[in-house]
Amino acid sequence: MEGLYDLGRCKGRSGTPGCGAAVGQGRWAVGQSEAAQLDHPHTHRTHRAFGRTKTLVAAYGALSAAVLVTVVVLATTGHTVTSFMWGRSAGVLASAAVTYWLTARAARGARWAYLRVRVISIAVPIAIITIDTTLGALPPWFVATQAACALPMAAAAFIVNGPTLRTAFPNPR
Repeated sequence: MEGLYDLGRCKGRSGTPGCGAAVGQGRWAVGQSEAAQLDHPHTHRTHRAFGRTKTLVAAYGALSAAVLVTVVVLATTGHTVTSFMWGRSAGVLASAAVTYWLTARAARGARWAYLRVRVISIAVPIAIITIDTTLGALPPWFVATQAACALPMAAAAFIVNGPTLRTAFPNPR
């Protein structure tokens, strides 16, 4: 079993190898690289928080794809599109794909992925807004659509860095 939130696979089968621990311990056995509790008191809230986060990251990806499609359409219809706009929109879409993958891994209990999603969810909105508004050479529609991409990630930052998920991934000192 890879992670700590894969409850459906072992529900009601605590005696199955990989699906339970010794009686009275209140823990499920997990992969050797990730020792974490499955029966955390906030498991339902944790699932819900990761569901919301995945939805927000997917919205970030959808908006990023829309920006890239807009750049493609403008370029093919003869409008001016800079190489920065190409690279920026493709890079933001790629970061959305990686962030979604990391969020899915974190939802399955990978602490290393959770820590990366925490950092990315804070850094991405700041980077998007700072870079797009500082340059001053970008058309307003591009800045506005990139800012729209940053909004779901900013919302995800509040969820990912909130107490529900931080409690689910305690620091293993």
